[in-house]
Parts: sequence; structure tokens; C-alpha cells
Amino acid sequence: MSKTLKYGLHGLPTRHGVGPSCVSLPAGQWPTITDFLVERFPAITRKTWLERMQQGLMADEFGLAVTPERPYQGHMRVYYYRALDDEPRIPFEETVLYQDEHLVVADKPHFLPVTPSGHYLQETLLVRLKNRLGLDGLTPIHRIDRETAGLVLFSVRIADRNAYQGLFRQHTIHKHYEAIAPWRAGTVFPLTRKSRIVEDKPFFRQLEVPGEPNSESRIDVLEVAGNVARYALSPVTGKKHQLRVHMNALGLPILNDRMYPPVEHTPDDDYRLPLQLLAKSIAFTDPVTGQQRQFETRFSLNF
Repeated sequence: MSKTLKYGLHGLPTRHGVGPSCVSLPAGQWPTITDFLVERFPAITRKTWLERMQQGLMADEFGLAVTPERPYQGHMRVYYYRALDDEPRIPFEETVLYQDEHLVVADKPHFLPVTPSGHYLQETLLVRLKNRLGLDGLTPIHRIDRETAGLVLFSVRIADRNAYQGLFRQHTIHKHYEAIAPWRAGTVFPLTRKSRIVEDKPFFRQLEVPGEPNSESRIDVLEVAGNVARYALSPVTGKKHQLRVHMNALGLPILNDRMYPPVEHTPDDDYRLPLQLLAKSIAFTDPVTGQQRQFETRFSLNF
């Protein structure tokens, strides 16, 4: 019979900086929860699920242990820890630029994801910071692409999270990026690019389509060196891959971009060729303390 685990209402606690994943159990006739999980996740073996259960790494939303023979019950959530047998080490380090009781500001290197997904759990900025700072409740206020380097803000307290995220929803935060891209004489700067961006195929790529604009970026040129230039980019909105899509649409794809312009097969990472896009600076009025905040990355892009 299932025993109650001492993990609280929502299943399992953070483990090594990684929170549990969740799966909802639909109505159905599976004999056991194990049978459902094996069918729902064909890439995960029954043996793996049984090992997680035996190690006490699975619980329902009420804190009850999920055991190998526990009968199936629909309309319930089950929490479990994801595991990666061979997670690649990202050989670049983040820096904490600022920390107080409300806010953490980190400088993220190229190639490091902000949050766990796909092939990355421990090798993510969020999990590294949780383990390093001992802050299990740390939450990213916004995201930047894995390939992009630069500033990322985190909320320390759950009570503050919505106030900080509101800065981005209300466009009251000033973000500035730099990029290295081809130089094309005849384009007049500064310019504003507005377009409609939607999900492309494969799902991780984005695409401009006709229609009401849902994205806006302001672009200027800072310096020219031969056939390339350093650009200042200021996103007004925050669509996925927005700056990369807009620069490519202008015929100025950012150097070392593996997805824009689109290619049939996305190349593997090459640490010698980081995407030349940098989250350079960020400024805002702190909604919790009322202070004026301004931060700048220590990374730089070189011609």
C-alpha cells in the first residue's frame, strides 16, 4: 500500500537544483500507473520507472508514493524526476553580477540553456545558480536563447515574481543587445522592423508571415569594419528568436547563426563559432524596491 511521502502538497522537492516534472493522468483503463507511464513515454523503459519508484523519486499530487503495482487512477498528477544518462558538459561559466534578497542578475555564456529542457538538466543556468547560491525558489524573470550570451534576471522570492515579470509584459524595461552581422551599404539606419512571427517547422524555428505584426525591434549600426558591422538591437516585444528572425529578414543574418537563414539540418554546436548576439544591458525601475536598476554584461563581441 502506498505510504505518504513527506514532500508537501505538490509531490517532490527540488533535487540537486532540479524540480520534478509532472504528467497528468487522463481517464483510462490501464491496470497500473506503471503501465500508463511505459505507454506514454516509450523512450523510457519499464526498468527505469521501477528504479525511480524504488528510490522514492515518484509521488502523486497529494504526496503519496507511486509504487510499481499501484492501480491506475485518472484525473490526477504524478511528479517524477527526469534523468539524463549522458548530459554534455557546457565548458563555459556563468557569473553572478548582482544579488540581493529580491533579485539575482547573471551573465550567461554562449551555449548554456537558461532552464532545463531536452538534453540539458544540470547544465543550465537556472540549475547551476540554484546549486551555487542555495536558492531553490530561484525563478527566471525572462529568457534568452541558449546560443545567446549576456544578462538574465532571476526572482529570488515567489512573492516578487509577478511584479518583475510585469516589467516585460508591460514593456517598461529597457533591453539592449549587440550583434555582429554582414554590412550592406544602402540600408538606412536606424530602422524599426515590425512583423508577424509564428512557429515554423520544425517547431523550434520561427517564421515571418503576412498579417498583423506581433513583434517589433529597433536596429541601428554602431560601427563598420569591412564587410561586417556591429549593430545595436532593442527588442520592443519578446517573441522567440525575434532579433535573429528580424536580422535575417533584412538580409543581415547574425554571424554563426545555425538556424537563420533556415537550413534543412541544424548543425551541431561548434564552440569555436558562438552566435554573435549578446544581451548587452538592461535598465528598469525595480517594482519591489523602487530603485533605479541598470546592469551591463562583462562579455563582448569581437570582429
